[in-house]
Amino acid sequence: MAATPRVRKAVAVPEDENVRDQKPTKHPVDETLPPLKMMTSGLQHVAAMYAGVVAPPLIVGAAVGLSAKELTFLTGASLLTAGLATFLQTLGIWKIGARLPFVNGVTFAGVAPMLAIIDQTENKDDALPIIFGAIIVAGLLGFIAAPFFSKLIRFFPPVVTGSVITLIGVSLMPVAFGWAQGPVPEADDYGSMKYLGLAGITLVIVLLIRRFTSGFVKQIAVLLGLVIGTVIAVPFGVTDFSAVGEADIVGFPTPFHFGAPQFAAAAIISMCVVMIVSMTESTADMLALGEIVERPADEKTIAAGLRADTLGSALSPFFNGFMASAFAQNIGLVAMTKIRSRFVVAVGGGFLVLMGLCPIAASLIATVPRPVLGGAGVVLFGSVAASGIQTLAKAGLEKDNNVLIVAVALAVGLIPIAAPEFYHAFPETAMIILDSGISTGCVAAVVLNLVFNHIGKGKDAEDVTHPMEAGEDLAEPRTEKETATAH
Repeated sequence: MAATPRVRKAVAVPEDENVRDQKPTKHPVDETLPPLKMMTSGLQHVAAMYAGVVAPPLIVGAAVGLSAKELTFLTGASLLTAGLATFLQTLGIWKIGARLPFVNGVTFAGVAPMLAIIDQTENKDDALPIIFGAIIVAGLLGFIAAPFFSKLIRFFPPVVTGSVITLIGVSLMPVAFGWAQGPVPEADDYGSMKYLGLAGITLVIVLLIRRFTSGFVKQIAVLLGLVIGTVIAVPFGVTDFSAVGEADIVGFPTPFHFGAPQFAAAAIISMCVVMIVSMTESTADMLALGEIVERPADEKTIAAGLRADTLGSALSPFFNGFMASAFAQNIGLVAMTKIRSRFVVAVGGGFLVLMGLCPIAASLIATVPRPVLGGAGVVLFGSVAASGIQTLAKAGLEKDNNVLIVAVALAVGLIPIAAPEFYHAFPETAMIILDSGISTGCVAAVVLNLVFNHIGKGKDAEDVTHPMEAGEDLAEPRTEKETATAH
């Protein structure tokens, strides 16, 4: 005879005030920090990416033949649009924005195609309007394609993401080494001991601060290193403060300052290719940052992040800005400082907007010498590569197939760095993709992962699932509320 279930009488239990008052713990990505920490940490992000934001407009503006005043205007416009795109990415609206600590700015992937467009334009006055028209179309098409592109997430298991993250860090190292050698590659003193010494001193300062301090000071080691390095550079005549005296206090980028956008088929196709490359790199960057902040990027996060990139790109030309993309430089800063709050980066976006509207503020950041940036860059970019290696440690490298995937992906991705002339016989249009080791390495890793771990494996395939789907121990456990509100 079955036992009769015992009915337990409900007993009123006194509510523990500590439990009652306890609020759900926020993920560090969604935390707000004390005002001073928010400001200094946000400024640190701006200092780390400033050179990358202003370089493309300076290169493109010089190719068009803009005056010094117009170049300053174009640079300010890029800073403003970078700040607005950063707001979209970090704060987000609707289904737009990864809501991760991402800084957005002008992508270097578009520089070569834009220079080609300028060369093919007879009237140089039409060059920028043609470029802006092409970016608007490419941005809108990218926005539509974002949710479909994000479905590729299932093809990014740890063996792929680890390879790509490592490539991002390694690919950025030549940028730091270039900065360390001086501001002008054509100059006679480029790579002199003066510049290399300043880079080395800055690197040592950052390392000493990281080693012998703690708490808040330790977290802003890069910012302190940049400030101290700049002060040390003054007696050497490397620091130029002339831009501060010449800059205007207020300057708003007039919409379509260089003329209404023009739509040329060849330019549009070229920038659409750049958009695909940019979306591929942004996907890899989001996966990398998701691992670092312990909130792995799933399909919805990727789609939302790509929408922010593409919408920011489509809107930038209205204010004379170029194609926007996530900045890998700042991933290293997040990895090193462990400050994961997206609101810190949003504050950095506010500084970018301020500098875009206040040229004199932008000129203060511009006083940091390139060699000083180079010394700090070694730490930042090296941190990204180290994060990639950490991810690879979870990728099942005891399997020969995965070792081959990593080996070939890294080799292909390093070609533009190790052998810059390797693709010299290829068409110029192909160089848009081939010149980016991150893109080629990413494609190689994805394809090889398909060949070795997907095709013909059926249900027995190994290591083909993204960490978010497999539930691997790559992040802190989320509560149901965190999962539901994460996006």
